[in-house]
Amino acid sequence: MKNKNAEVIFNSSRVDKILKENSNHIERKLKSILSERDFGILSEPISYSLLNGGKRLRALLCIESSNIFDIELEKSIYPALAIECMHSYSLVHDDLPSMDNDDLRRGKPTVHKKWDEPTAILVGDALQTLSFEILSDEDLKVEPFIKNELIYSLAKNSGASGMVLGQALDIKAESSKKKITIEKIKNLQSFKTGKLISWSCEVGAILSEEDRSPFKTFASCIGLAFQIQDDILDVTGTSKILGKKAGKDKSLNKATFVSNLGLDGAVKKNKNLVEEACDALSIFGNKADNLRQISHFIINRKN
Repeated sequence: MKNKNAEVIFNSSRVDKILKENSNHIERKLKSILSERDFGILSEPISYSLLNGGKRLRALLCIESSNIFDIELEKSIYPALAIECMHSYSLVHDDLPSMDNDDLRRGKPTVHKKWDEPTAILVGDALQTLSFEILSDEDLKVEPFIKNELIYSLAKNSGASGMVLGQALDIKAESSKKKITIEKIKNLQSFKTGKLISWSCEVGAILSEEDRSPFKTFASCIGLAFQIQDDILDVTGTSKILGKKAGKDKSLNKATFVSNLGLDGAVKKNKNLVEEACDALSIFGNKADNLRQISHFIINRKN
């Protein structure tokens, strides 16, 4: 029997409101952080990359996973800001000519196109370390061992055991002459996309010293769904709506979920993943409603 929590009716206006309010709040906080620091000649490109729009989805996952345990915003905001810095760093480096070689990000020139490649590399380096600076802030009033766990787990999920490993696997897959299996694509994306999403979903449990396993399951499902939706949009979307070049995966003959499962198969897989994600949070009842809505948003988004 299907869990009733899996049968969520997606309310796009509700999620749009949550995303907008959260994005505006995160944007103001990020501007405040930047205004308090002197980055010299890197100030402009750092601001450009960090304040370049975006849904701030990972930040919202930090805050909503904390709300389940009644963790106040003055605590959850620090991990939310940290993950935005880490995510922005990954995008700046991902866009580099030696990586994905993208000219556009969210409809604007990528950092290496607006400035140059060395600047983009250094901006990414700066944003990565800024994320740990934020988590180390003395104004984050939590027990030292909790703060240490936040820092340690983010480092592990973003480094060579996490996102960076996923990027390496992605580069290797692109240069492979053999067709990549669906299982290898799934493994690759569990690192490249999934690890930062997973950390974001676990923040509330870390701050409250609660069991992380329901959030690990939830994150695993929505992380994979997020990537599958990206693959779907690369086929069905337009460059104008996506804010980056559409159809790039096909032009590069890149192995994706769509190329392996077909478009209909990928859509069906996503629906199943979201049902599983919602089921994982059933023990939290209505407190997890926003997270369930976010999971549905992931497979309904157009960019």
